[in-house]
Amino acid sequence: MPSVRVLVATAVPAERDAVARAFTGDGHVVIAAGVGPALAAASTATALTTAALGGTPYHLVVSAGIAGGFQPEAPVGSLVVADEITAADLGAETAEGFVPVTELGFGAVTHRPPEALVRDLAAATGARTGAVLTVSTVTGTAERAAALRARHPRALAEAMEGFGVAEAAAAHRVPVLEIRAVSNPVGPRDRAAWRIGDALTALTEAFGKLAPVLESWNPYDQ
Repeated sequence: MPSVRVLVATAVPAERDAVARAFTGDGHVVIAAGVGPALAAASTATALTTAALGGTPYHLVVSAGIAGGFQPEAPVGSLVVADEITAADLGAETAEGFVPVTELGFGAVTHRPPEALVRDLAAATGARTGAVLTVSTVTGTAERAAALRARHPRALAEAMEGFGVAEAAAAHRVPVLEIRAVSNPVGPRDRAAWRIGDALTALTEAFGKLAPVLESWNPYDQ
């Protein structure tokens, strides 16, 4: 089987560089796709289209970076591998509460990565598996954190790009992963308590263990 070609999309250059320190080789490309689901989707789609037109399509797309973790399940410094990538605030506010866009009759709010790949990567890295939420506005209060957990009880982390990356991957019929290293708790913003350096180190270590996992994964079984 040919080697698996992987596109990794991070939000910012610091995350890109953390991944690139460990994840090198022919066919692996790491880009800083931008902050937020819209720009991440556009940048990822552009990279996928360019590769496909050049005759070197990707077999896997990975959304990666640091994230807020829901406490106590995803403590600062831990790794999370998404078994579902969900847009948490794509929908409508009503008198009865939040209604996801799917219940309004449009689109999708969740993408599910390959089960076997999630399982094997979690085993290799010691990561927790669960839902990773994509938001357009980062949570800054305990009340919103509680509301998100009430709607998404399996949520482990919150970030801003995963769903956009997954939408682009789905449009190209390419499987997707999301890997997050927790730099801070979801809730009230306390910059002094953030551990961005530790999270970036954890991200590098995770991608150092991804290549061996991919050696036994067959993207054509998806």
